Amino acid sequence: MQRRQFVQWLSIAGLSNVLGSAHAARHTANLRYLRPPGALAETDFLARCIRCGNCGEVCPNRCIDFFQLDNGSDSLGTPYIIPREQGCILCMKCGQACPTGALQPIEHEADAIMQQVHMGVARVDQNLCLSYQGKTCGVCYRACPLQDVAIYVQRLEQPVVTDKCVGCGLCERSCIQIPQAIRILPNHQRAAL
Repeated sequence: MQRRQFVQWLSIAGLSNVLGSAHAARHTANLRYLRPPGALAETDFLARCIRCGNCGEVCPNRCIDFFQLDNGSDSLGTPYIIPREQGCILCMKCGQACPTGALQPIEHEADAIMQQVHMGVARVDQNLCLSYQGKTCGVCYRACPLQDVAIYVQRLEQPVVTDKCVGCGLCERSCIQIPQAIRILPNHQRAAL
């Protein structure tokens, strides 16, 4: 390869990288994901996570996946959860396995979980929810590990989410509606709004 061709190749590779990053940034804005329980604030989390994969290996529910380049190079190899695919069962094993504290260890105990887990918060779309349309459902309520604390039901099992919701995603995962009538709004995206 001659020097001119090499310089042209580098220019094309650089432009491709810039365009790829712009595409990833646009994609990221639309990607709704959760960080595992105990995750530090996003900037601190990205700085501390060493992309070891320990959290995913110990997850008994297999809800933790790892970013490829689809979320930009900063997130490459970091853990995430898509609640519609698989919710977090709040076993707290991921924080125990994290060697850097990017995921803080949290006791597997209800009070500790409610105080320290802030993955997101569930929101109910009453226009989509069967119970708000006059049909009894209640699937999201029954899926919640914090029933009558994070979510309770009214007549016809109409779900009401409280400020105690930790954002595990089990309600979203269980929702029988398409699109789902209950969704988790991730904390890291709420902070950016």
